[in-house]
Amino acid sequence: MGALPVFRWHLAPDGLATRRQLRALGLRPGGQDVVAQLERPRKRRGPLVAYLYRIDHAKPVRPMTPRRWAALERANAARRQCLDCGADAGYVIPASLGTCVPCAYPEGTSDGIAA
Repeated sequence: MGALPVFRWHLAPDGLATRRQLRALGLRPGGQDVVAQLERPRKRRGPLVAYLYRIDHAKPVRPMTPRRWAALERANAARRQCLDCGADAGYVIPASLGTCVPCAYPEGTSDGIAA
């Protein structure tokens, strides 16, 4: 993306916004291309980059329908279900474990925390 204009952090011109700023306005990029980028230098790693979109080309956020809410609830329920015991853990199971804590550590832990 070397052909994009680059602005320093907090110095973007009016009429451009990041995805988060568009969302706060109730908008979405709507398929438009990135028109510029913001960069904030960091000492140890590479710069932080945020892409900018034109506000006047943004589209309104699509409303949540009952079917979309139901699909979201099913997806979240699947993230809470243990693959080993099949129980609803009551929390989102960490991807690093892949199972609920009692199945991952059946003997408990040595630091006094009971599973």
